[in-house]
Amino acid sequence: MGLRSSTLRARAVIVNRMPLAAASPLISAASVTAPSAPMLEAQGVTRVYGRRKALDGVSLSLPAGSCLALFGPNGAGKTTLLRILAGLLRPTRGTVLLAGSPTRGDAAARAQVGLLSHQSMLYDALTVRENIVFTARLYGVRDPLAATDASLERLGMLERAEQPVRALSRGLQQRVSIARAIVHGPRVLLLDEPYTGLDEAGAGALTSLLSELRAQGATLVLVTHNLAEGLALATQAAVMRAGRLVRQDDREAIDGASYAEEYREMVTNAG
Repeated sequence: MGLRSSTLRARAVIVNRMPLAAASPLISAASVTAPSAPMLEAQGVTRVYGRRKALDGVSLSLPAGSCLALFGPNGAGKTTLLRILAGLLRPTRGTVLLAGSPTRGDAAARAQVGLLSHQSMLYDALTVRENIVFTARLYGVRDPLAATDASLERLGMLERAEQPVRALSRGLQQRVSIARAIVHGPRVLLLDEPYTGLDEAGAGALTSLLSELRAQGATLVLVTHNLAEGLALATQAAVMRAGRLVRQDDREAIDGASYAEEYREMVTNAG
């Protein structure tokens, strides 16, 4: 018990005393592009592990205010693609452009991107608020406490702000992870199975939030196995298989029932 208490106190001190970095604009004046220009691009992105290609020549182009729903079986390369788009993993070949500029995984590029990974990566010993404040300070948010409470309120988690993360259910931890991904106001939001563990209320809150962010100009990439959830938010949809995008469509051209049937056939015949 003594060690756990000491760890919590130490981490709380880090959160409360960390120097606040000067916030920089999410997109500098030099990188602002015309409204029709892509906000996020991948050009021939390939990632090789030994003899295996996790990604094989993936290209996509997403303008501001768009949402790509990315479907595919397990092991198709979806998570690897998100990590490369987020600047956490370098492609073996190919280029990722953010607002027209190549990303190099530096702090300025990461500040424009929010990532919700499949694992929460939260600090169990910290409270909900401490987790989000810590992230907000890392991104140089000018008022981390206000930004934290605003993001928690959007996910219906403000009343649980002082609870330790370890005391929360899987679904509530997922809400905290989503709040952390948006606390710095990213222009690009990458989501790996964001509905995992959420109850009906949580799923509804997430759908409303993502719709609002897209309407405000954020660019979303949503990885999900649930076709209905993905298509409900999407402006574009794509299917990934064996590291390649084997189908890409505008949402308005998709009939939900026939798309689901064709998707099942693609996945079934993946081998």
